[in-house]
Amino acid sequence: MGSVPSPSYPTLRPYAPADLPAVLALIDEDRLPGQPRATPELFAEATRGSAEADEPWWGAYEAPVVHVAVGSGGGIVGAVACARRTKDGAGLIPWLHCQEDPVVADALLSHASAALAGAEQVDAFPFATALTQGLEGLPVGRPPVTHAALERAGYAGERLWRYMRAELPRPGLPRTEGVRVAPARDRAGSQRLEVVRDGRAVAEAVIGHPVQGIGVLWWIEVDEEARGRGTGRALLGSALDALGELGATQVVLYVDDDETPGGERDRTAANRLYESAGFEEVDHLWSYTLSPGPPPLVAARTRS
Repeated sequence: MGSVPSPSYPTLRPYAPADLPAVLALIDEDRLPGQPRATPELFAEATRGSAEADEPWWGAYEAPVVHVAVGSGGGIVGAVACARRTKDGAGLIPWLHCQEDPVVADALLSHASAALAGAEQVDAFPFATALTQGLEGLPVGRPPVTHAALERAGYAGERLWRYMRAELPRPGLPRTEGVRVAPARDRAGSQRLEVVRDGRAVAEAVIGHPVQGIGVLWWIEVDEEARGRGTGRALLGSALDALGELGATQVVLYVDDDETPGGERDRTAANRLYESAGFEEVDHLWSYTLSPGPPPLVAARTRS
């Protein structure tokens, strides 16, 4: 692909089982606070195309194929996963790791484009994988090397989530009474907490079971007539207690705060609640789409 490369460009080849320690180390180099360590078990789950929090999405795609970038010294300097949607062949890049090297990032994306040739659309970082605890998108607040490489390759990016984290327990929060707890039928590995008043649920929270001591608060919702009475704050305290009882020592959450203030999905109140409860912003998460059209070519050697 492309012109004759310089020695500084990596060689791309399919992943082999012997590459596992190096690939796990690459993933861990990019690990954000509040995310689990990469393990062989999580990697195997991710490469089966199964992510517990996103089964409906992953079920529509073939199992991802992993390719690695090998540097001039023989070491693995990057890795990328690619898949196709079964019904129409649309492409997917669920994750990419490049040690924040723009040359490696460009080479991996160029190789992914070749692997997904013919796809009418390619989505990059559209949802979470089994390698993360709900991390739905690419973090862009750190050195934005992958973000810049995606833009160079013609991808259009969209900010989706504000990623936040807190240590547990949070003793300063109130707790609510009358909480009904049951498995969340619409989200595997999760529990739903409902605040019941006069026999009716007026607020709910959904929490994800901890992985390596990291729990997830998937969402909190309070009926409009129950707002302004501290119900959401008390439910937050109860939800974090429930995560602690499940073994969580920290908790993460994701706020879809891409709406402008005053819009239909304005999350100003939610952000204020989480910040006052001790949650701190870790990063913002973006997703990307490549529409039809030839991507820019970046020189890289390939090996089958």
